[in-house]
Amino acid sequence: MKEVLFALLTGFVVGIIFAAFKLPIPAPPALAGVAGIVGIYLGFKVFAWLGPMVSALFK
Repeated sequence: MKEVLFALLTGFVVGIIFAAFKLPIPAPPALAGVAGIVGIYLGFKVFAWLGPMVSALFK
């Protein structure tokens, strides 16, 4: 949980810095972009979970 809070705090600080320098936001500007990032993460986790099972089938 500490890692999540540090990531949130870091993102918050970076957002403030980018806004102060009037730079474009360094993240997807829409909910669809955020959903895409979550999808990438979930796909990675599912593959890590299913990967050993699939490779065991082909041995």
